[in-house]
Amino acid sequence: MATYSKDAPATLAGHEVKVLALNGSHEDLEGPSTEGTVIFEFPSIEAAKAWYNGSPYLEVREHRLKGATYRVTLLEGVSNQAAQVRHWVEFVGAV
Repeated sequence: MATYSKDAPATLAGHEVKVLALNGSHEDLEGPSTEGTVIFEFPSIEAAKAWYNGSPYLEVREHRLKGATYRVTLLEGVSNQAAQVRHWVEFVGAV
């Protein structure tokens, strides 16, 4: 996981992305316990998939897959501004 943690941030370069959560303090209220959660906001589902399936992240992702079990979710959400849709990619690390 050290390689992933070191190299993953650089894969976001050139992508319009906002980091909303990065393994901060958390409390699991339901379901299996987790080690942490990362949430990224992208302007569209296509933009999120372009980063997630892009070759820079594909190479780095292999290190994450070897290091832990994760659930990755692509979620369409809404903002406070009328008719403006936001898209998030959530990574949840499980023990």
